[in-house]
Amino acid sequence: MVYLPAVLVTAGIAMLSLTESSHMPSVSVNDKLIHGLMYGVLAVTWLIPLLRTCPHVRTYLYVCVGATMYGALMETLQRFCTLTRSGEMADLLADFIGVAIGIGIVALLKWLNSSMTK
Repeated sequence: MVYLPAVLVTAGIAMLSLTESSHMPSVSVNDKLIHGLMYGVLAVTWLIPLLRTCPHVRTYLYVCVGATMYGALMETLQRFCTLTRSGEMADLLADFIGVAIGIGIVALLKWLNSSMTK
């Protein structure tokens, strides 16, 4: 159950990424902001349960690389497997920035928590 949020967010991003744009509602918010938010949430939902079982600094790196690679996979699938979507490097950069911010938030909260309990 601890991995359920990560599974749901991962599946949700795949669904949103691969749905043809003609079936998607138009969004007035900046597309890159949405990418950043989605991948920030992805990083957080992956990182929190993993830190429970593997509380090492390298876990942050693994999540960063894994979530960014997932973003690259989604952009590649959009480019080659959909008719109305296109994979963009700018979207991948927004994904990476979101991942980095999500990881930074978790690291900051973890650091604050550990400094308060000392």
